[in-house]
Amino acid sequence: MATGRTHRPATRSRGIPEATVARLPLYLRALTALSERSVPTVSSEELAVAAGVNSAKLRKDFSYLGSYGTRGVGYDVEYLVYQISRELGLTQDWPVVIVGIGNLGAALANYGGFASRGFRVAALIDADPEMAGKPVAGIPVQHTDELERIISDNGVSIGVIATPAGGAQQVCERLVAAGVTSILNFAPTVLTVPDGVDVRKVDLSIELQILAFHEQRKAGEEAAAAEAAGTPPPVRSTTGRKGPDGDVPAVMPA
Repeated sequence: MATGRTHRPATRSRGIPEATVARLPLYLRALTALSERSVPTVSSEELAVAAGVNSAKLRKDFSYLGSYGTRGVGYDVEYLVYQISRELGLTQDWPVVIVGIGNLGAALANYGGFASRGFRVAALIDADPEMAGKPVAGIPVQHTDELERIISDNGVSIGVIATPAGGAQQVCERLVAAGVTSILNFAPTVLTVPDGVDVRKVDLSIELQILAFHEQRKAGEEAAAAEAAGTPPPVRSTTGRKGPDGDVPAVMPA
């Protein structure tokens, strides 16, 4: 089986836009659900609804893959699953290391979706000596002193950082120096990496703040509508804390 170190996805060389690449996993998730229900074909409209995009954008995205469907029939579900999986590099084995086995790192280690999507958790790494040797999700945790050897022995090119913010940059630099070229960062900090290294950041607090913004906007719209109708505005819970513009919504993280 090929490893992530020796084979790279073909998307960039084929000129597929990054926005399209970002939507391919959405299509794959929807198609996989259809495949599990033994649905043989799907129209662009049906698939677009399932993926949460508009059908014109979906058809444009699939044109980059050379897939245009059949008029009156739609797209072959199984073939699209294979085609998108191939473009994303999921038809091969991608060994992954997770660094930082706290609550979040342990949850990631226990996530069952990695293996089914072409990712193999090759190692769990943590700086705490007391964690060394303890099994998490059936995998013994190894100390960060072993990081470079682990990456070399397993041909790892993808690293997941789930450490506190203070140690994330140092971990990142060690991963890159050892040969890792793609990093999924869960630490609440921005990482600095050299050219040729891809970083995807997952920041739950930022996502919650965006939701808080939308909740606040909806509350304002509801209050305006209530005022126009002459009815009392709806009451939304707040923490009672004061921000520069008034009460801070309850869902706003510290």
